[in-house]
Amino acid sequence: MMWRNVWAVWRREYIQRVQSRWFIIATVGGPFIMASLIVIPVFLTERSEYNDTTIAVIDETNVLLDRVVPALEQGGWIVRAEGWREGALEELTAKIEIGALAGLLVLDGMTLSTGEARLYSGINESPLRLLTMRSAISQAALEYHLGQSDADAVALLQGGRLSVRVINESGVDTDGVEFLIAFGGAFFLYMVILMYAVAVMWATLDEKASRVVEIILSSMKPWHLMLGKILGVWAVSMTQILVWICSVTLFIAAGIPVLLSGRYGLPQLENLGEVLPGPGLWALFMGFFVLGYLMYSGLYASLGAMCSTDQEVQQAQLPMLLLLLVPILMVLPVIQSPMTPMSTGLSLFPLFSPILMWARVATGVVPAWQVGLSFALMVLSVFGIAWAAGRIYKAGILMTGKRPTLPELWRWLREA
Repeated sequence: MMWRNVWAVWRREYIQRVQSRWFIIATVGGPFIMASLIVIPVFLTERSEYNDTTIAVIDETNVLLDRVVPALEQGGWIVRAEGWREGALEELTAKIEIGALAGLLVLDGMTLSTGEARLYSGINESPLRLLTMRSAISQAALEYHLGQSDADAVALLQGGRLSVRVINESGVDTDGVEFLIAFGGAFFLYMVILMYAVAVMWATLDEKASRVVEIILSSMKPWHLMLGKILGVWAVSMTQILVWICSVTLFIAAGIPVLLSGRYGLPQLENLGEVLPGPGLWALFMGFFVLGYLMYSGLYASLGAMCSTDQEVQQAQLPMLLLLLVPILMVLPVIQSPMTPMSTGLSLFPLFSPILMWARVATGVVPAWQVGLSFALMVLSVFGIAWAAGRIYKAGILMTGKRPTLPELWRWLREA
């Protein structure tokens, strides 16, 4: 009987929300809008460019041509090498004037010393293609100079690598990828936990204000209704997140490499899988989200049951917002020093664990026992919050009028 009631509420919440216009817009339109913001400008730029244009290159230095030509061909030009001879400049610029040649690139001593070259063009090249050409020329000059020494030109131009050996574990240097995963994941957890937990609160308040809850409670217990609402909104959130993840994955796997292909000097994504989180990290991320959502949705369901109007609920949720604000403000210090006692203590506090323990886990230096302990404490907190929220929900769902005081809440917990 219990699970039949929970399933009925769960199903109603899920179907009602996924069929709403705003859910469809946010779920389908969100990734589409984000992709459009990237794809449309690049597409318009591509349409405005003269692809497969033929340019001549004169290399007075006799050392840069073999380095520049492959880069220009990767950028979309058809390159024709021309030797330096008397009257070559006038001859080739005349071809440009009659449209037989799109442009002429001259590499000279200034190119070798400062990276400055001369381009004679019969068309208006886009800023992006000009940036591609500049990058190819400057990198060719740098490769030449570095090649005169024993240095590894390619490794230096790629930015080098920093090998970190941790002596004092109170601080750990993270590279850019780890920082983005830690900070981006923590911020995303903060947003989705807050968004979907608040949805539980508003769903409770709507039913309470419309008096529909009185009819529902005639056929089931209050905590059955609360559990069904929490699980229903959770199912909606998982549907939306899975759609977003699949859309972003497909876009990254298929769309971005195509957009960046042929753009010399811009980052390429052939090795994208090496920097994305592995399956284990994804599983931990989903675990933090599920437990964080269950904890905060119970608290927000209690707020919805206690209040009777929109004004009351907005005032009542302020302490909860401040509680969620603490971990998001501490994300940067925790990422920079994940092994300090403060970082460890804050990340083990159950209400902060979803955000701060994730920030520590993404750095790759957290002991496994601390991660396991944080999950154990969060599971215990889920049951503890559910116990308290169920009793507050039971007493407050039918209450109208003044919002209860703290002594009244304590009395509800003792009497329910």
